[in-house]
Amino acid sequence: MTSAAKPAAQVASWAYAEQFMPESEAARAARAAALEVGLTPISRGAAQTLTVLARLNRAKTVVEIGTGTGVTALALFAGMDPNGNLTSIDSESDHLQTARSMSKLAGIRRQRQRFIAGRPLEVMGKLTDLAYDLVHVDADPLESGEYVEQALRILRPGGLLTLYHTLLSDTVARESNLDDETLIIRETLEAIRELPGLTSALLPVGDGLLVSVKD
Repeated sequence: MTSAAKPAAQVASWAYAEQFMPESEAARAARAAALEVGLTPISRGAAQTLTVLARLNRAKTVVEIGTGTGVTALALFAGMDPNGNLTSIDSESDHLQTARSMSKLAGIRRQRQRFIAGRPLEVMGKLTDLAYDLVHVDADPLESGEYVEQALRILRPGGLLTLYHTLLSDTVARESNLDDETLIIRETLEAIRELPGLTSALLPVGDGLLVSVKD
């Protein structure tokens, strides 16, 4: 293989991996709804990764920061314990309403869902310490450090932290890029890498998915 052909092959392999698992009807509807309102939902590959992680973790108590139209919530529900509960937080009430309708389409019981409208950091600050199995963050990159701090507070030992958009459209890997969002994500990743009590991996799925296990 020539050096010119290798990048093209890598792109093809990435695309193949992203599309590998099919989506449910509800997930397709939630993805379409996101695009209609100008949101970029989590990629199919990253969503399936969350499903697998939730299943491996046997997650019963999950917090999602950044609900969007429900694409990620459906992925988490697909892997969680059948009796598990999801707390999903978003500042946009319209998005939460759409996410509720997508959960209904997927047949998820209302008792398993808690959709909260409000500033995510303020709401997170009211959640109980050491009470959650998995925390997923897909929210303002400028506040990523604060989200991580709150997530580690509420996660139980053995809990999972997942953080999306950690490659930020390929800008994080470019040292010459000094945009505010890129710098904050870099700083957050470096801080996580140095934190004791975490085992982490940065996965190149979607727009980048950081996965950390709390000791």
